[in-house]
This record gives sequence, structure tokens and C-alpha cells, in this order.
Amino acid sequence: MRLSPCFAPLLAALVVPLALPFERPFGAECRTRVDGSYVIAYCHNPYPEVDRVRLHIECDRWWDIDSDGAPVAAGPAQTVRLTGRCWKEVRSAWVSHQR
Repeated sequence: MRLSPCFAPLLAALVVPLALPFERPFGAECRTRVDGSYVIAYCHNPYPEVDRVRLHIECDRWWDIDSDGAPVAAGPAQTVRLTGRCWKEVRSAWVSHQR
């Protein structure tokens, strides 16, 4: 039995996605808030893999020391709180993710 040529695009549409590598979703969703010289970040991990999150803070004053927090494991369906501060103003704050 021979396939009709009109089925070729349909067959390709079904086979090609199966041949491509599948990357599982990863990464906690983080909300960061700066309040004066304090930084608070909440990270929620909805995925089954553990996400190690770190808070990074860049201070505004040249003499104020920037900080990189220790990694905190956010397990599946877990919310973690990360905190840090500068002596004076905060220039920027962000969270990094690690598998």
C-alpha cells in the first residue's frame, strides 16, 4: 500500500517534533523588591527539578561592597526568601539560577 502525496505534510508534522530534542522547563519564578538599602526576593519553583537560586546585589556607592548570596535550593513547589542589603542605596539586584 502506498501513501497518498497529500499525507506527506501531515506525516512530516507528526514525525519532526518527535525527532527534535526536548528540553524540560526549568527555573524558579522570582520577584525582587528594593526598599531603601534592603533587598528581598521571593522565588517559587513550579517544576520538578531543584533550582539553586542566588541573590546578587550591586550597591550604588563606590565604597559600598557588592554582595553575592549563597545558593539556596528551591525544591519542587517550594518558595524561598532571599534577603540582602547595602549600607546606603541599592543600584541593582537580580537572582541567578543553577541546575
